[in-house]
Amino acid sequence: MLGSFLHHRHLIVQMTQREIIGRYKGSVMGLAWSFFHPALMLTVYTFVFSVVFKSRWGNSAVENKTEFALLLFVGMIMHGLLAEVLNRSPAVILSNTNYVKRVVFPLEILPVISLCAALFHSMVSLLVLLLAFFVFNHYVAWTVIFLPLVLMPLLILALGVGWLLASLGVYLRDVGQTVGVLSMVLMFLSPVFYPVDALPPQFRPWLLANPLSFIIEQARDVLIWGRLPAFAGLLSYTVVAVLIAWTGYAWFQKTRKGFADVL
Repeated sequence: MLGSFLHHRHLIVQMTQREIIGRYKGSVMGLAWSFFHPALMLTVYTFVFSVVFKSRWGNSAVENKTEFALLLFVGMIMHGLLAEVLNRSPAVILSNTNYVKRVVFPLEILPVISLCAALFHSMVSLLVLLLAFFVFNHYVAWTVIFLPLVLMPLLILALGVGWLLASLGVYLRDVGQTVGVLSMVLMFLSPVFYPVDALPPQFRPWLLANPLSFIIEQARDVLIWGRLPAFAGLLSYTVVAVLIAWTGYAWFQKTRKGFADVL
């Protein structure tokens, strides 16, 4: 798996660039939309939740009109990263049938390209978040340097599931529709709109079983609260994510032999 990444790294970079630029091809503002879209969404979140609903995070007594919007935006970025990979994976082979039928092509890098494109947009959104945090609070927490450590387990997990869904999407066309619904369920069953302690104790284990929950909480710690991440928890998460990634890669390589026949 790692050997494939290293051997095709230049191809991955080139195709990722084409994927990102192609998404905005023909638009007047082009790639600038990748910045203005999250900026606009953060502005809307700030207005709606701080002015209209006057929302507070959990039982916090701190009167901060932007706190809820920033905390919400962190959760939306983490969910958006995973959801984009999951939603695009079932169709990634179907939309590149020419690579399956006509040429010898490393099909296993297609989910990697989808992940890299999703990561690019998430990084732009995180840049918008940090700029907004600095404007509102006049500082940026030094613990932001641990963000790559927080993101890494989620990226590994997303890639493993992406390989699995990319393969299943060839044989079972309903997978794409199912994944779209599940990604929406993941958003509402993770602490995107509310903190974990807002739930009754009997429901918290179910929320924490969501793979997004731990990452969202850790991202908020290092980005918003200025706390150190839970290193032991991240290590355990990474080990499980690597096992899932290896399983997904093995499944993809095993089933790719039948892609041409089905397509």
